[in-house]
Amino acid sequence: MSIPPFHWWRTVFFLIPAITVYTIVLGTLSLASSLFERRGYFAHWCARSWSWLILRTTGVHVDVKGLERLVPGRTYVFVSNHQSIYDIPILFWSLPFQLRIIAKESLGRFPFLGWHLRRTGHMLVDRSRPDRTAIFSWASALTSKGLSLIVFPEGTRSPDGRVGRFKGGSFYLALEAELDVVPLSVIGSRHVMLKGRLATYPGRVRLVVHDPIETQGLAGTDTRPFAERIRQIIVSDAESDVDAHDVHRRA
Repeated sequence: MSIPPFHWWRTVFFLIPAITVYTIVLGTLSLASSLFERRGYFAHWCARSWSWLILRTTGVHVDVKGLERLVPGRTYVFVSNHQSIYDIPILFWSLPFQLRIIAKESLGRFPFLGWHLRRTGHMLVDRSRPDRTAIFSWASALTSKGLSLIVFPEGTRSPDGRVGRFKGGSFYLALEAELDVVPLSVIGSRHVMLKGRLATYPGRVRLVVHDPIETQGLAGTDTRPFAERIRQIIVSDAESDVDAHDVHRRA
């Protein structure tokens, strides 16, 4: 029987307890704030603080390129590849925007969690039957409150850094509401915590913010070609840390 490596012990006996404390404390503050601050701005501050603490405790440094391409306070739909559970804290800390997510409608039935999601600007949807009226209403709320959305259209994490197929439905709101889409390439987060491994490692991650893509005139069109267009932009940087042998083997 082999002895687990140092980073397993570090994760189990230091990082997990520390992150648990961060989650309880900041989660409680976030939920409490939703009782009197319906915009969710303070809740988002809690999420960013939680993200910073996780990255700092783990020893993850994020180099961000391309933020100057964005207009502060504008509503965007940020679309990212997905390599690691660390992608969420990486994006929440690195992007200076009020960020919200799309969650399953069933989560809204959970006490506290569902209340929090509904009260702080997140969107709960039935993905099998998207309500167009509700989507337009929520998109209007996004723009009026200066909120932006994060989407992971792969639907799952990549185990090897290669960007998977994008689900066209992930772009439905952006196209119907004609919101600008910003492709994001996350590079190297999979090395911080490999999929299926209970160990985290310090490291340096790169985040590339690409030029916003306008969606005017695309309402009602097939989302799949647009999804593939965004995927190709993200792939141009996101797969740069996949070693040559792996690329050749998959070709």
